[in-house]
Amino acid sequence: MNHRILGRTGMHVSEIAFGGVEIGMPYGIGIQSEKDMLTKNEAISLLHSALESGINFFDTARIYGNSEQIMGKAFHDRRDQVILCSKCRHFAGPDGAIPSYQELKTIIEASLSESMAALRTDFLDIFMLHQATPRILANDDVSRIMADLKTSGEVRAIGVSTYSAEETVKAIEAGIWDVIQLPFNLLDQRQQPCFSQAAEAGIAIVIRSVLLKGLLSDRGRNLHPALKDVEIHIRNYTKIQKDKYPDLPTLATKFALSFEEIASVLIGIDRQQYLDQSIAVADGHYMDAASITEVQKMAYPDPAFIDLPYWDRMGWLR
Repeated sequence: MNHRILGRTGMHVSEIAFGGVEIGMPYGIGIQSEKDMLTKNEAISLLHSALESGINFFDTARIYGNSEQIMGKAFHDRRDQVILCSKCRHFAGPDGAIPSYQELKTIIEASLSESMAALRTDFLDIFMLHQATPRILANDDVSRIMADLKTSGEVRAIGVSTYSAEETVKAIEAGIWDVIQLPFNLLDQRQQPCFSQAAEAGIAIVIRSVLLKGLLSDRGRNLHPALKDVEIHIRNYTKIQKDKYPDLPTLATKFALSFEEIASVLIGIDRQQYLDQSIAVADGHYMDAASITEVQKMAYPDPAFIDLPYWDRMGWLR
């Protein structure tokens, strides 16, 4: 497993980051309840296997069910071997309103304390805002509170999770965020122009949704009728898989790792099989310029439709 520098933080992270949502709560296509998930002991064994395989970057969040507790149990006695990233619980109201400074400070600090307790650590390597909207990114109180946590030493780096390219640009221009986690995949490549801008600013880019909740895998079949055009489009990628890319996850992950500005690609892992596949893909051999251009031309023609939270609300992913 190769490692890359996490922007100006100086931390070295594995090219594959272990996404912890699937081990903490039902998530992804075909996962309806805890009966479809690993047991806690199985999840801990999988985390140990990931670490032994060279993955040192583990991503979780306060709202990912039991994910933090499971990681805490897995890594409490090997804390110096892992880079832990967690995300603050949501604090904006239904209308997007942000609490006053003191209330906001209490919420963010409490969320951090809860995460550290669950993870059995006295500091976080990366502490992020979950779903940073333009309103949140423009709020000086939010920036000040997060910056103060970094100054205190409770967190080594601070970051934001964005959805749109507009939000990513705002986060880059803010100048205080060390890490930006954003969606990027075969279908939706709208964030790619932000990569070089972030790199120039020393900000690390971590990619999520590279497999679109499993849509870009063998789970992406017999989808809801509303996703018929998406399913047809996904089938077209078999034309370029050939011998180099034996399956869709390999193609999708190698494409993301082909951009040198990307520090790490976040993969949701809840099976040893998926871990083995991810390790095999991150072999240091990625796409050349011509291959990247070929895949870029095959982005979904209406990328705004690639909206997993909306699909989830509509019940199209069940």
